This record gives sequence, structure tokens and C-alpha cells, in this order.
Amino acid sequence: MSFRKLHPMSSPRRIASLAAVAISAGLAGAILYAPPVHAEKRAAAPVYANDDEVFAALREAARNNDAGRAADLASRLGNYAIPSYVDYFRLKPRIALNIASEQEVRDFLQRYDGQAIADRLRNDWLLELGRGRNWTVFDEQYPQFVLNDDPQVKCYALTSRVLKGQKVADEARAALTNPASYGEACASLITALVQAGQFDLNDVWEHMRLVADSGYGGTIRRLAPLVEADDTVLLKALEKPERVLKLGPGQSRVGREIYLMALGRAAKSNVDLAVSSLTSHADRLSARERAIAWSQIALPVSRALGPDAAVYWHRTEGAPLSLDGHQWKARAALRAGDWKLVRKAVEAMPPQLANDATWVYWLGRALRAEGQADEARAKFESIADQTNFYGQLALEELNQKIAIPPRAQAATADEIAPMADNQGFRRALKFFDLNMRFEGYREWNWELRRMNERQHLAAAEFARQRNVLDRMVNTSDRTRNEVDFTQRFPSPHRDIMTQATSKLGLDMAWVYGLIRQESRFVQNARSHVGASGLMQVMPATAQFVARKIGLSGYSQAQMNETQTNITLGTNYLNMVLNDLDGSQALATAAYNAGPGRPRAWRSTLPRAVEGAVFAESIPFAETRDYVKKVLSNATYYAALFENAPQSLKARLGMVAPRGFAPSDLP
Repeated sequence: MSFRKLHPMSSPRRIASLAAVAISAGLAGAILYAPPVHAEKRAAAPVYANDDEVFAALREAARNNDAGRAADLASRLGNYAIPSYVDYFRLKPRIALNIASEQEVRDFLQRYDGQAIADRLRNDWLLELGRGRNWTVFDEQYPQFVLNDDPQVKCYALTSRVLKGQKVADEARAALTNPASYGEACASLITALVQAGQFDLNDVWEHMRLVADSGYGGTIRRLAPLVEADDTVLLKALEKPERVLKLGPGQSRVGREIYLMALGRAAKSNVDLAVSSLTSHADRLSARERAIAWSQIALPVSRALGPDAAVYWHRTEGAPLSLDGHQWKARAALRAGDWKLVRKAVEAMPPQLANDATWVYWLGRALRAEGQADEARAKFESIADQTNFYGQLALEELNQKIAIPPRAQAATADEIAPMADNQGFRRALKFFDLNMRFEGYREWNWELRRMNERQHLAAAEFARQRNVLDRMVNTSDRTRNEVDFTQRFPSPHRDIMTQATSKLGLDMAWVYGLIRQESRFVQNARSHVGASGLMQVMPATAQFVARKIGLSGYSQAQMNETQTNITLGTNYLNMVLNDLDGSQALATAAYNAGPGRPRAWRSTLPRAVEGAVFAESIPFAETRDYVKKVLSNATYYAALFENAPQSLKARLGMVAPRGFAPSDLP
């Protein structure tokens, strides 16, 4: 989903991914109401047209933890096509309300052992076991949790180990990076680590600053006892940081740490105040505290693309940084053209960042800028086989263009036949028919875990045959040696697309690259804010474009029609491109974040920069990822369409403040 689809007053961040939006697909048109009962003010019992509508209502009741309604609805579905989910939706609210017996849960897990839904229920149960501190059963069940993708379950697992005297501090530091996922579980883990002597006050205050940066007051309250501070005083740093800065750092450790937290909060809206305060009070802080203080200012200034960000980062030597802090230090250095700082920033990153292709590439660039050509080449060679944005750029640094790799031998009918018999895939297809894509994805992806690359290609081909193109793309994307880019980069509706793009003089490869990221070719994709179709166009945008191009008789009901959606989406994209000087990098960002934001971002540039530098320093994580993926996709589509190697660097071009003449560009 793209930001231009959001209401003008909505948050600038992406509301949800397409898969997550599918979770909320509900009962629109599913329930017919009987006439009201005379003399009673209560709503009549709903009447359902078929079992699918009952099942949708059961799913909603389970989400609302309405155990009674879930039990009633489940009782009507004795012969439903997906019995495991009927049983799951009946049991889930009972677990959440802590009224399910242990035997009920064990019976379910045994009945559906090996299926995706059993792992999902085990996830639910582990959360309740952790909340209830039932470590005996938790420890028995946790090793059987296959996906192990719930941060709170991981925190409970580490807490259980701490209580047994095991050393887990390093694992905990690696896990505790995103306060949005902490909940009660991860706050309790921090408490347990402190009580066991595995975390000290420095660890706690580091997490306090991380939580303060994210704005989670509830977690601050949970952690307050660990630093022997009144939570109302701590929350002042979040809610009224300017008042804290006026008082300056206190004499105690608590007072100085609250001041550091307030610096970060204040710098989000008033960097001059934060810098002035720190400059005035620097002598009241230790050298380490001053480094932390400047990092507290440098991070929000970097996110705001402030011109002095790199200057502030130079003053942070020795400060512990969050994962976001490490990355924004490098991004600020890239914008400033400070390759020495880029190298220092990347080399100081923890392994989970430093080994990512993003930072391997930029370290290679920094090494080359400092004259270390052999070391730089080694970095580029280490990621050049990756078919992502930075793998492509690394390939170009090695003086090669981006080409389509040889196609693997096509899956045979004998290889595809077992996919049609796969029960998990059958459940997934049923969910896709119900427009319950979240559950469908879970079932499909669960089956892929057990497959080799040939089977992935066969499963992708089966998805193509069933016209489930998003699963074809996702499944084929998993292969590394046996690859088929016709699966990874499909181009359906080619006649309509050719006509639309030719009329506008628009790059068809770019449009397909955008659709691949927007909707994965799910024709009836619809976000909960109303964005529709292949190109995920918002109703207001569609109305505006329809008027501009003279599309008479247009109505919102047409937005999922392929021709209409592509016509309106390509015309809108072309308008954005023309408004942004023909830059695909800027226009792609605009399609996702709204046209005003890329204009504002480019205006902060001190000079012309590579498109890759612009893309990497986009402030919104959603848009940053989007631009990279769309333009990477477009490069492969162009290679397919033209049957010739391509340059991602050329597609990215240079990005400069408006008004730069072509002669000003490097």
C-alpha cells in the first residue's frame, strides 16, 4: 500500500502491508439481518447465506475473544472444508480468556500435529503460559514452536532461562531492539536480567533511551523500578522534554539520564533548543554522557535530513547506539559525502547489520574512496550474486550489467502434480477464495518449508496455473541455484499495459516493477483505507485522475477492473514523474509517500547525489524499502523485455535540489 492512498491527515508511515491488511478482511455483505423483533430493542440474530459466511463470522468472533459466540458458530460447521480452523477459532478465545483446559490444547496439538495451524495455536498457548509463569509447560512446548517468530515468546523463553541461572545477556541484547514488540514479556525479561546481575544500569538506561525514542510510555513505567525513579518524572522526558532541558542535567545519575532522554525527544521538534541546552550544560556531563547526548540529537536530526547531522555524529565516539542509530550515522555520512565516517560507522555496526548487503556495499564504496581498491572489490564480490538492490549495484561496481540468469529446466507435469494434492496448498487456495489472504499465506508458506528448490519451482508453476501470481512470485523468489525469472517477474495483462504505457511514453518495465511491489498482481487487492487493484489507487486519487484525463462515466466500482486500474494508475504515475523532472527515484518515492515529501527531501540535499544515496537516506523506512525494490524490479523487467543487460545506476540517476542545471550534475 502506498502513502498517496492514505487520508491527507493520516500518519506518514505506511499503515500496513498488503498481507496484514488481508487479516482484517471481514464480513462485508456477509450477514443479512432479519427484521427486528417487535417490542424488543435488541438486534435480531444474523442470518447467513452459506457456510463460508458462518466461517467468516467465526473468525471475527475468535479475534474478538468472544468464546461463547465462537462456540455457537463453530457448532454450525460440522462438515466445513477447513475443520482445523473451525477448531482453532473455537479454541483460541478460550486460551486467551484462560478458560481452556490444558488437555483441550494438547488434544488440538496432537490432532493437527505437523500442520501450520498447530504451530499457530502453540504460539497462542506459549504466550499465555509465559504470562502465567508456567515455566514447566512452557519449557516443554517452546522447542516444538517451529516458526519461533514471536518476539514476546522469545522474551519469555529467555526469561525462563535466566530464572534457571543460564547466561543469556548477549542473546537478550540482540533480541531487545524493537520496543514496539516488547509488551509485558520483554519488559519482564529486562527485569529478570537485572535481578540476576546479567544487566547493569547502563543496559537499563540504554533501553530506556530506546523506548523513549519510540515513545512507549507503558514500557517506561514497567522499567522505572529498575532505576529507582518515579515513573511520572521519567515520563516528563517523553511528554514535556523542553521543561527538563530548562532545568538541565541533575546531580544524580537518574537526573542526568532523564536529561539525555529529554534531549532526544526535544530534538525531534526543536533541534536548536536541544543543541543550545547541551552546549550550555556539557560541562555537567561526563565524556561518555556527552557522547550519548550528541547521539540523542544526531539521530532525530538525521531522520529529518538536517544539514548538521554528520557534524553531530562526529561527536558521538564511544556512545552505545541502537540499530537505527548505527544506520542513520552511516546515512548521514553518505549524504554529507564523508566516506571516512561511512567506513567508521559501518565497521562499528553489530554483525546483524554489518553483514547485510546494504552495509557491505557501502563499506566497499567507502574503502574504494579511500584508495583500498582490492578490499573494496572483495566486498562487492561477496554480495554480487544476490538478486536484490545492493547485489545489483555491487555487480555494476565490478563493471558488469544486470542480466537475467539462465532459466532452470521447467517443472514437469510429474513435479507439479503433487502440488495439487498438497493439503496445505488446498487450504491456502480455499482461503484465497474467501479473500482471507493472511491465513492463506500461512498455509502456503508452511508447506514451502519442507521443499527443495525443484519443488519450489513446481509449486510456483502450480500457483501460476491457479492464477495465484503473488504466491508464484514469492515461491520462486526463494530459490538461489534453480531460478526462473519468468516466475519471479510475471507481466500479465501485457496488451493493456502496452497500450497504456505507449500512449504516455512511460517505461513499462518500471510500471511492472511498481505493480510487483504494490499488489503482487492480486487483482482484487484492497487495503483497509480503500486503495484498490493492481496499482493500489486511492478513491480520491482515482477521481482526480479520471477528471484530468476526461474518463467519462467513471465510478469507484470500476477500480478493480484491470483496464481502468491500469489506465488511472499509469496516468497518475506519469503526472508524478513529470512533476519531479523525470526522475524515477523521486517519482517512485512520490507514488508511495505522496508527491510533497520527495520534493521536501530533495530540497534538503546540499548538492547532487547518486540516486542510491537518495534512496538509502529516505526518512520513512516503508518508502526507503519500496523505492529500492521497485527500481530493482524494474531493472530486471527491462532486462527481460529487451533481452539485454541493464544498469540500475542509470535508472537511479542523480538526485539534486530543484533548479540544478544539467551542467551542475557530476
